[in-house]
Amino acid sequence: MAWHTWLAFLAASWVISLSPGAGAIASMSSGLRYGFARGYWNAAGLQVGLALQIAVVAAGVGAILAASATAFTLIKWFGVFYLLYLAVRQWRAAPMQLQEQAQPQTGSRLGLVVRGLLVNLSNPKALVFMLAVLPQFIDPKAPLLAQYLIIGTTMVSVDMIVMAGYTGLASRVLRLLRSPQQQRRLNRTFAGLFVGAATFLASLRRATL
Repeated sequence: MAWHTWLAFLAASWVISLSPGAGAIASMSSGLRYGFARGYWNAAGLQVGLALQIAVVAAGVGAILAASATAFTLIKWFGVFYLLYLAVRQWRAAPMQLQEQAQPQTGSRLGLVVRGLLVNLSNPKALVFMLAVLPQFIDPKAPLLAQYLIIGTTMVSVDMIVMAGYTGLASRVLRLLRSPQQQRRLNRTFAGLFVGAATFLASLRRATL
């Protein structure tokens, strides 16, 4: 891959990762609830999902999703219901007992990884978007595997940095919470964001992608 092509893709990766979406909301939610060190496992799951999506596009399976209304619809509605499930959990989350310093809750690392994985895998728009964008940076005359490895490494690295920022920012908010009312308000704000992401995903049509 030529340097100018890689630099253009690097810039695109930053724009894509910084754009608020379900992954960013999930990262902030995890940082708020579990603190940075544990909450960042959610971001690890997001990266596994991202890497799998790139692999799917590289294998050409993304073309099937782009062409099949049934496949697109199934994945889309799975994503909608999963985001709504996360919204309900966030809404019902009990306030934490805070001392002088806010203490993040403990949670299963594997559970957080799976949560991040499902958030990314259940978004067909991301897969179809990558199917449309990634080939623009690929030289069909050069070895494809090496190019997709470079693309995958670049996207995952950038997204890890961005999601670390989202998770860390939310974990800082923990120190500002001093009452159950404040915590409920913030939990319900994130629940509303999950519902918003689910609503946006439900409105997607293949023709608009």
